[in-house]
Amino acid sequence: MNIFRKMMGGIYMFVESVKMAIANITANRMRSFLTILGILIGVTAVIALITTISGVSTSISDSFTSMGAGSLTVSTPGSDQKGGLSAEDMDALRQLDHVTGVTPSVSLKARVTRYNASETNVSVAGTNDYYFVNNPDALESGRAITPIDLDGMARVCLIGSDMVETFFYGVNPIGQTLYIGGIQFTVIGILAEDSDSSISSMMGGSPSVYLPYTTALKLNGESLVTSITVYMDSPESSDDVKAALEDKLDEIFAYEDETFSIVTMDSIESTMDSMMSMMSALLGGIASIALVVGGIGIMNMMLTSVTERTVEIGLKKAIGAEPAQIQIQFLIESFLLSVTGGLAGVVLGLILSAVMCSVMGTKFTINYGAIMLGVGFSAAVGVIFGWSPARKASKLSPIDALRRM
Repeated sequence: MNIFRKMMGGIYMFVESVKMAIANITANRMRSFLTILGILIGVTAVIALITTISGVSTSISDSFTSMGAGSLTVSTPGSDQKGGLSAEDMDALRQLDHVTGVTPSVSLKARVTRYNASETNVSVAGTNDYYFVNNPDALESGRAITPIDLDGMARVCLIGSDMVETFFYGVNPIGQTLYIGGIQFTVIGILAEDSDSSISSMMGGSPSVYLPYTTALKLNGESLVTSITVYMDSPESSDDVKAALEDKLDEIFAYEDETFSIVTMDSIESTMDSMMSMMSALLGGIASIALVVGGIGIMNMMLTSVTERTVEIGLKKAIGAEPAQIQIQFLIESFLLSVTGGLAGVVLGLILSAVMCSVMGTKFTINYGAIMLGVGFSAAVGVIFGWSPARKASKLSPIDALRRM
């Protein structure tokens, strides 16, 4: 029975302390608002930055997945004895289990001219017919590169919209001629906007002109390919295909070291996730400084409140209030100020991050970890920075306090 009475008495005292804390906060509305504002700004910054970074990270991850799903990027600089892959080597790779096709990539810069119009350092890429088989949306009109073009090193090309505007404004480019590197080419197709969604194109930009890779090699004065994309029947076959590629490439390059490298989506996504995590931690740490500043504001308000309420504290202690009760009351007041600012900051931070994600065109995803961090940190700030003023209030001598009446 005594235990029950003590429990009920403790609950009653706690409820009364909460009521008094709320009454004191509302009695000093402007000061309380300014104190809450510091916490609100800090939590808003933390929530907005971390949630926005999370949305950007998700969008980038989705983009990488869509670009590289079911494919591996292989770089083959080769050795002094063999400086790349031949057509026969690529045919051998194409025969591996779970491999559906291989696309070579030959890059060069060239001067493109037509009549009096001219463009220098135009990005030109050489590829094969399978590139267009695997990317059917890459072609807007005309035809794609064919095996006959590859075998005959045909002087044909496909051009992007920027080339159309520069050289064929108001004219159908199909069947027209262009001079690439001083050599005449016939335009056979027009590329769709953002036709190249590969990883290499994202890093280096989409080419403006596509040629048969055999023709591009000839323009470069080369005979071997140093970069290919290997397509698989499913993303789940990635590990098996990578292992098979390593074995076959070791055989092709006579087991010499550092003759090739294979980039998988897993390694790229892992790197991106690591970078985004570091960025989130850095920005979250910077934003948390605002919370510390807000905590100092709480401490300042509570110290001021202790000074102003010295007589009140003395009267409570004179009629039997325990130091612990006084301390709890001030801690509750500090806690309520901080959590109120934290909850308001969460709402405002989510709204702000949603607006930022909308402006940047990225996916908005609620980051519950950021919410827990913001609310938890704000609550901790209220307790930590409110502890010293509360302790000071609990240690006031009732006699000294009453002398100020």
